[in-house]
Amino acid sequence: MKPKTLIIAEAGVNHNGEMALARSLVDAAADASADLVKFQTFQADRLVTAQAAKAQYQVGAANPQETQHAMLRKLELSEPMHKELIAHCKDRDIGFFSTGFDIASLDLLKGLGQTLFKVPSGEITNLPYLKHIGQWRLPVILSTGMARLGEIEDALEVLVKAGTPLDQITVLHCTTQYPTPMADVNLRAMTAIGSAFGVAYGYSDHTQGIEVATAAVALGASVIEKHFTLSRDLPGPDHQASLEPAELAAMVKAIRNIEIALGDGVKKPSQGEVGNIAAARKSLVARTRISKGTRFSPANVDIKRPGTGLSPMLWDQVIGQTASRDFEPDDLIAL
Repeated sequence: MKPKTLIIAEAGVNHNGEMALARSLVDAAADASADLVKFQTFQADRLVTAQAAKAQYQVGAANPQETQHAMLRKLELSEPMHKELIAHCKDRDIGFFSTGFDIASLDLLKGLGQTLFKVPSGEITNLPYLKHIGQWRLPVILSTGMARLGEIEDALEVLVKAGTPLDQITVLHCTTQYPTPMADVNLRAMTAIGSAFGVAYGYSDHTQGIEVATAAVALGASVIEKHFTLSRDLPGPDHQASLEPAELAAMVKAIRNIEIALGDGVKKPSQGEVGNIAAARKSLVARTRISKGTRFSPANVDIKRPGTGLSPMLWDQVIGQTASRDFEPDDLIAL
């Protein structure tokens, strides 16, 4: 049986800086039975320059004249807001999780009790950041959007040298496009990462819909991360590439079904199949009336359901033997 997939419902910045909306996102993630609900921890002043342009996908989702700094400034979560969300997650029995985008934000999260840390795709080449996380020797999720295999190798080497064991690191395949076209998913790269580095792997999904995330689980993903929102009609940079609550719940259900369906890998009749063997398989039966002492031959032996008699796999052993008694047409052959 496949181990349970860690499902991270990525609220990200879809709270729009409003605590009521953030709390509702926690509720939606809990109602969908996700394992963790993830936010983003940063201060715009530490994250981007005042003049930094927005990413292409962000331009159409908000004021095109607005800088990335100005946009992100409105999406910050203060320390009191973090504490309120952590408490609400506890009330709703779902794990709180957040990505820190700078060292001070990482320290804030650790101080608030977070014990799992996410390296976002944009920080995979940030040496001081990676060293800072690595020294804690805590479980790490490393996202790899925009990265080449060599950059993943470098980041893993930094984390391990800083102190984090390789078996505590999960590497997420990711495509940093919102939404990601199917032609750009390259899901086989996920398993290639696992093979190349001997690490646990998963998928951070920015496609529309839920099929790629469920396919990733079938390919062995141990972590799935997916953006969600209360409504794709809300203003903000990430809403349009996010699942709505009913879709998030459908994804979680589909993943749990896939885990069950994958089974243990041993090929044998299932418990439900066993009762169908007799009805579906066939036996050796008399084609015509066969008198005692007559030799069995293709002229007088047939193969029909049910499968409660001699298996047709015994055909060569039966043909040529002598009938020990009389058989009427359709009688099961017995030796």
